[in-house]
Amino acid sequence: MSRDKIFSYKSLSDDFFEDGREHKLPKDYRYIKTGFGFKIKSAAVYSLAVLFGAVYCRLFLHMRIKGAEKMRMYRGGFIVYANHTQPVGDVVIPALVCFPKRIYTVVSPANLDIPIIGKILRPLGALPLPSSLGGMKAFTEAFGKRVEKHPVVIYPEAHVWPYYTDIRPFSDGAFKYPDKYNVPAFVMTMTYQKRRYGRKPKSTVYVNGPFYPHGDTAKAKAESLHDVIYSQMKEFSKNSNYEYIEYKSKE
Repeated sequence: MSRDKIFSYKSLSDDFFEDGREHKLPKDYRYIKTGFGFKIKSAAVYSLAVLFGAVYCRLFLHMRIKGAEKMRMYRGGFIVYANHTQPVGDVVIPALVCFPKRIYTVVSPANLDIPIIGKILRPLGALPLPSSLGGMKAFTEAFGKRVEKHPVVIYPEAHVWPYYTDIRPFSDGAFKYPDKYNVPAFVMTMTYQKRRYGRKPKSTVYVNGPFYPHGDTAKAKAESLHDVIYSQMKEFSKNSNYEYIEYKSKE
């Protein structure tokens, strides 16, 4: 195991990119825009992002994808749960994994305020979490409409930890959707391996699924699916053999 940098944390839920500001989604935020001009802009931005992602992931992340054919065999929409380890790459990696399907991604409202990237997240298909109970209805309706035909990506760890090689604990709150919308779930795990040359690792994305919720109640189904997805991520994370960044607890 070779280490290049050290990040210190107090909690496994720490956000290394927190800017100290409060980020709230506007109450009248429109999740789905239907204007012709926006559709053209969205198609162009998405296509350019996929092209950029293909180059970026190949040249900078040295990335390979294993198991993506399991997604491509599925015709309808589905939900993808992924570990969150690339500040830039995680914007485009799921689009490459799910290609040729177009994806939509659940994001934090704070992401919309990121310079440059934040401005293109809406046409890229971002579904920002609402900042109030009133906005939940619009979010739920948009989520349901998108997942009918498209993959919707969720990062249950919430905060990005660059190049982290383990899986952080996460709640079962995001695992109600497969049951609610009657769609399968897939797991996508980014792992890191040592390269023969260079300090930065190569990466491998593992895809597995589909998985379906089981249980007698909605809560039981969410809990069971959470456990399956978490165990899958933990198992595939064992394929990492190189720590480019070492994470050390302050305690």
